[in-house]
Amino acid sequence: MKFKSIQTLQNIANLIDASFVGDADFKITGINEIHVVETGDIVFVDHPKYYDKALNSKATTILINKKVDCPEGKALLISDDPFRDFNKLTKHFNPFISSKLSIAESAIIGQGTVIQPNVFIGNNVVIGKNCLIHPNVTIYDNAVIGNNVIIHANTVLGGDAFYYKNRPEGFDQLISGGRVVIKDHVDIGASCTIDKGVTGDTTIGEGTKIDNQVHVGHDTIIGKKCLIASQTGIAGCVIIEDEVTLWGQVGTNSGITIGKGAIILGQTGVTKSVSGGKTYFGTPISESREKLKELAYLKRLLREEKKD
Repeated sequence: MKFKSIQTLQNIANLIDASFVGDADFKITGINEIHVVETGDIVFVDHPKYYDKALNSKATTILINKKVDCPEGKALLISDDPFRDFNKLTKHFNPFISSKLSIAESAIIGQGTVIQPNVFIGNNVVIGKNCLIHPNVTIYDNAVIGNNVIIHANTVLGGDAFYYKNRPEGFDQLISGGRVVIKDHVDIGASCTIDKGVTGDTTIGEGTKIDNQVHVGHDTIIGKKCLIASQTGIAGCVIIEDEVTLWGQVGTNSGITIGKGAIILGQTGVTKSVSGGKTYFGTPISESREKLKELAYLKRLLREEKKD
């Protein structure tokens, strides 16, 4: 998430009441999670296991809960609770704005687009030309939808990420400040849910077709010309490359990559990254031919046991 104007280290420290290491005028341009950080961003880290990863990332300001050696060319913000203070920054720079209309005045809707009854379109949403949005679709703030997109009834674009910190008093939510971005010629079925990114974008690539009752988690990137069948659940921070097919009731772990042209057969649990151009099946996942051989071998063993 980029700020509308460049901030200084001193300004950010004042906002969250934190001490800092570095030049008070050190420039900060945004906040992001570790997997999408860029030069100028703040990243937060609150566990020693991930200190090195954060300090050596592309982020140039690290919001951290311990004073450590600061890498050259970077700055530190020292906080007793980086998770809490990251939320403070999201609230400050991307505050929630309640809606008073079903279609926000700030929404931009392209020529030839049809909006059916009972659709909600939030603040600063952009919808391209010749789209068809069916009844009871909900499109949260800041979503971007391309041209020639079809979205069927009861689908929700832009719900919060399922991202919580376990505290003694209960679960504390990491506030989502990202967007959903839908490219041109995408079809989305009925009753789908696509969560916005925590700080970046959840993206559905051009020409991808999504069946009914599919869930796409935060910050996931789906490529071009993918087919995703019903009741599939895609976790957060997944990369699905172009021309991938996911058949019904596939589920994935977070943070994995599915290679270009892969086919994942129904009810498979994608427990790890898989390369493209192959067909996969089963839980844990493996190439379908190997999995079918394993199943045939097990059946043969069972038959032999019964004979004994």
